[in-house]
Amino acid sequence: MAERLPARAFLALLTDDFTELPPPGDESEPDGPLGWPGHDASLARAAARTGEEESVVCGTGSVAGTRAVLLAFEFGFLGGSLGRRAGDRLVAAYTYAREHRLPVVPLVATGGSRMQEGMLALTQLHRVARQSALTRRAGLTQVAVLRDPTTGGGWATLGAGADVVLVLPGAQVGFAGSRVRPADADPAAYTAEAQVAAGSADAVVPPGELRAALGRWLRLLTAPSEAPAPVPEPLGATDLPVTGWDAVLRARAPGRPRAGAYLDAYFTDRVALSGDRSGGTDPDGMLCGFGEHAGRTVAYAAQTGTATRPAGYRTAARLIRLADRLGIPVLTLVDTPGAAGDAEAERQGAGPAIADLFAAVASARVPVTTLVIGEGGSGGALALAAPGSTWVTPDGYFSVIAPELAAAILKRPPREVARTASQLRLRPQDLAELGVARLRTGEQLFPGTGDRRS
Repeated sequence: MAERLPARAFLALLTDDFTELPPPGDESEPDGPLGWPGHDASLARAAARTGEEESVVCGTGSVAGTRAVLLAFEFGFLGGSLGRRAGDRLVAAYTYAREHRLPVVPLVATGGSRMQEGMLALTQLHRVARQSALTRRAGLTQVAVLRDPTTGGGWATLGAGADVVLVLPGAQVGFAGSRVRPADADPAAYTAEAQVAAGSADAVVPPGELRAALGRWLRLLTAPSEAPAPVPEPLGATDLPVTGWDAVLRARAPGRPRAGAYLDAYFTDRVALSGDRSGGTDPDGMLCGFGEHAGRTVAYAAQTGTATRPAGYRTAARLIRLADRLGIPVLTLVDTPGAAGDAEAERQGAGPAIADLFAAVASARVPVTTLVIGEGGSGGALALAAPGSTWVTPDGYFSVIAPELAAAILKRPPREVARTASQLRLRPQDLAELGVARLRTGEQLFPGTGDRRS
């Protein structure tokens, strides 16, 4: 179990200038909206114990240089439960954030909706969800920090509904609280670490590192830019391959620079987005996040040279849609032999996941820049490529199908694979001549013949 700091002590971990927003309207109501016997007394005891008048403390503060609206739950106040007065406070805070163009940071620690206020408490989730949606529509980011515990509607709205979700080590996180889940449920499934592994949260961050980590996220996500992401410098070969098979062998070479090397060279600072928010991650196949390049924020989605799994495509689509909403240009790095084709990938929805990424790229309003740094294997690679804005390094190739598979379909013997590769015209210079991509060699950008979409 993570340490349960009071709301104001937790706020002090993150900001030195927290200023509380005034509570909205009249918060007095005898025994709550249901007239639950003794509810007033419970509220009074909670206030005396915590020094707070409600389960949420809302205000503004600067986190490592970025001003934000902070929504801190006080778990000591009736378990951080959400009632009508707490809902009023949250609505007012979100409204303030939109009026002043500030990001929102929910610091969640709650057991759920307040039982003594019945359905009027539960329906506060509708109000919170609407405020979150309006804030997304306004192009403002929300970065949630999940404390111990984060369960029920607080997790399913303020937590899971945020753009980025950071969690404290050992925190209990799950829709079902400890007193309402099945008796035989595995407690390990209801932890911060399990939610990151399942793709429902982005990172576990210790309290001592939280101010810096949250500050980096806020700084990067609040810096829109209209200009496209510059094309990265190629890090491998500088000469072009002679034959198609040479291009394939070069792209498949174990020592060729991969996505990690490109991201390290391109960004001075970066933070990783993890998970598809649908129960999956693909950390070995797709790297996503936001970074700083030449003083500007650029979002990135980069294949790593392995077969991309459905969760990788869904995470990349999530990244592109978030960047599009926040006005941040996107860089994609293509490097995959293709989409994973095993039975489990099919069960995980490979086709719909790839279709979703195609749609995200096609509908993006921000500029998307693509560099092919290695293998460009069929539609599993094309889904990450921006039409009309794709470059290829001398180490890369793009093909409608792997040469070996093309030869097999044509019933050619293995000795014909190399000839087939050349017939496919997959070399970097071939792609430029066909108008599919542009060459990126050293300091030179070769435009090729442009985009040939109909």
